[in-house]
Amino acid sequence: MAEAYERLGELMTILLMAMALGMDAFSLGIGIGMKGVRRADALRIGMAVALFHVLMPLLGILAGQYVGVLLGNLARYVAGGLLFLLGAHMIVSSVKGSGVQSINHRTWFGVLLFSLSVSIDSFSVGVTLGMFRGDWLLTVLTFGFFGGLMSVLGLVMGRGMGQKLGDYGEAAGGAILLAFGLLFIF
Repeated sequence: MAEAYERLGELMTILLMAMALGMDAFSLGIGIGMKGVRRADALRIGMAVALFHVLMPLLGILAGQYVGVLLGNLARYVAGGLLFLLGAHMIVSSVKGSGVQSINHRTWFGVLLFSLSVSIDSFSVGVTLGMFRGDWLLTVLTFGFFGGLMSVLGLVMGRGMGQKLGDYGEAAGGAILLAFGLLFIF
């Protein structure tokens, strides 16, 4: 029974982190969606974001496993510190605002740039997760699913919403990552 609770806790952690990471794609998607996005463009952007939300944490996990071996017992504190700093950065950037609005989402280069910009955080979280044992396939697929879904939702909702909601969404995602960082440290 204890193992089932542990597995449920791991699944809930993965889901919360996936949603937190997807908030960045959601908030920036709202900003781009406000400029007007065709359905085909929204789908293309969502698929690219999903792909990057799988690849970036996977690369991060591989790097984190290497760093975890090097750091030994300190890995837990470094991992918590990384999540804390990443969450704080997301909160600060949501307050300052982001300059991604100038990306041309109708070109492949613009889609790739947008996807990479909202997936960089996933790499850092992947490094953190790589220092621990876990179900990496489930993790990266969940990150990809939520990253793609939330970017499409942001693009679609951007037509009728103000920019400030998107900024609050990124701040909420940052607060979740910041809290997980503190939990790892303490």
